[in-house]
Amino acid sequence: MTTYGTIPTSSSPQGPSGEYISRAKERIKAGLGARRPWKLMFNFRSFNFPSPFREVFGRIRSNVAYFRMNYAMVVLLILFLSLLWHPISLIVFIIMMAAWLFLYFLRDEPLVLFGKTVDDRVVLIVLAVVTIVLLFLTHATVNILVALLIGVVLVVVHAGLRKTDDLFVDEENSGLLTTPAASSSST
Repeated sequence: MTTYGTIPTSSSPQGPSGEYISRAKERIKAGLGARRPWKLMFNFRSFNFPSPFREVFGRIRSNVAYFRMNYAMVVLLILFLSLLWHPISLIVFIIMMAAWLFLYFLRDEPLVLFGKTVDDRVVLIVLAVVTIVLLFLTHATVNILVALLIGVVLVVVHAGLRKTDDLFVDEENSGLLTTPAASSSST
């Protein structure tokens, strides 16, 4: 059955651009929901000095793998705050943040280039390098280096002091994190 003379309308009263915005909002909520809970990251009962010093490196590796999105957000926030007094750098940073949002934080499926799946860590490293190179071209080198140094120090200190025995890993990331309980059962 064919009907003539009807004008197609959008299913929502907002129109096509409204649908796109609502889908973007949903993706932002879902993407930011994929990060680890901040309460778990800053659970003060999970902090102590490691008894054997060599345990620090295992903690850092495990915590960086587990909290990598949270750590990326912290470093990016520190970098953003350091660029407030450099408007051109801030514009470049905002453009790169859009790239970060769509290529790292808000992706539902793995990134595929030329038929190959790109690992999240590779995307993270490439975005970080491109962001830093473009920001260096804006002549805010000292601010960027200080911000990155502060961010890396905060990440390493947090990851080294935070215990890993209360972290639960899903099957997808099980190769990235070894908990002390799992490593003690294999010895």
